[in-house]
Amino acid sequence: MSCSGTPSLDQNTEKLRKPDWLRVRLPIGENYRHVRGLVDTHKLHTICESGNCPNMGECWGAGTATFMILGNICTRSCGFCSVATGRPEAVDWDEPQRVAEAIHLMKVKHAVITSVDRDELPDGGSTIWYNTIRAVKELNPETTLETLIPDFKGNTDQAQRVVEAHPEVVSHNIETVERLTRQVRIQAKYWRSMEILSYLKSKGMRVKSGIMVGLGETRDEVVQTMKDLYNNGVDVITIGQYLQPTKKHLEVQRFVHPDEFAEYREIGYRLGLDYVESGPLVRSSYHSEKHVIPGYGRTQWMAGK
Repeated sequence: MSCSGTPSLDQNTEKLRKPDWLRVRLPIGENYRHVRGLVDTHKLHTICESGNCPNMGECWGAGTATFMILGNICTRSCGFCSVATGRPEAVDWDEPQRVAEAIHLMKVKHAVITSVDRDELPDGGSTIWYNTIRAVKELNPETTLETLIPDFKGNTDQAQRVVEAHPEVVSHNIETVERLTRQVRIQAKYWRSMEILSYLKSKGMRVKSGIMVGLGETRDEVVQTMKDLYNNGVDVITIGQYLQPTKKHLEVQRFVHPDEFAEYREIGYRLGLDYVESGPLVRSSYHSEKHVIPGYGRTQWMAGK
């Protein structure tokens, strides 16, 4: 047991039943089928599928998707993620243009791009990152872009390539609290991620990060993580419920009630954050088209007070 009485990640717990507020609608509709067709035709990877995102039906139904570049095999083995771990295939240098063309055909006003970790590459995949952002912007000049990047092992020269491509938002997820990082993000480091976020902010970027809850963290630890993110220049935070993708992954320790998510949202805005997206089914790219707008979240929060 942890000091708060919350079960630790390695403790056997009785299987939790998923509450009603975590029910997900099945993906249906013409727009959903259209987006799936484009993804299949252009041989693209999406984190929507690889990450088993509960919002895929809603987002794809609206004609949007989060594209995953640099293949669909990751060099890391995070305990929460359903993306395959192993030896990635060779870099596909034509991928940036295919992503740009798919976004053009989808006619979206805002797009999200993420990637697997490619720790085996000398540049960490940052060249493909730069090429993809530039290709998307050249073919889709009116499209705003969020990039959900890896930590590049703390290499700021690699992160700088993303900065130089000028996406509207750069996101890197802290994922969990400091105490659980070694169990949840096995090859990552809490403060290394904070340093990358701080570096991005120092370069004038709009910076975003995300947290999962229900992994055994305490309320105080979540609040401290929010404070750490704010102190390192983060503008936008997303907070959502962790859902176990397979039996091989970390078990859910607790299903967090919507009222607690609402509390985190309130705390975030009182800390000074510009946008806080907090709810059971929230994922990093959920409602991301709103996260690009400075002041939007805080204005909506003030209006509701």
